[in-house]
Amino acid sequence: GHMGISDSEGIASDFQGAYSVGDRGRMAFGKPTRALRLDISSLVPGGDYSAKRQKWDEAIQLANEEYRRRMHNICCDNCHSHVAYALNGMNFRAYGISSWDMVKLCFLVFFKGRFLSVGGFLHQFIPT
Repeated sequence: GHMGISDSEGIASDFQGAYSVGDRGRMAFGKPTRALRLDISSLVPGGDYSAKRQKWDEAIQLANEEYRRRMHNICCDNCHSHVAYALNGMNFRAYGISSWDMVKLCFLVFFKGRFLSVGGFLHQFIPT
């Protein structure tokens, strides 16, 4: 499935295709059906909450800028890679992971992500 990451204000960014990153909260394939909540206190090193929010937002912005210069590759450099790039850029540690990649994110969201609604669950698993 498609993946994006939200800044500290909840505005989603996602790698939407070749040289294209959406960063205004409108994801390429519609509203999210599942989400994984990440605790900003897991940012390393420590600091106050305001500094962590700034670090979080800056890492997402840097990932967005980087991926605006990249060609999309469905197997190797995709929306999951964009999120991993942001998490690695902010030195984020959670779920025993400190080095993020698309495979780790895929499994983590599949097993730990929560559906945002019954409709989201049905949309994901029942053919239309």
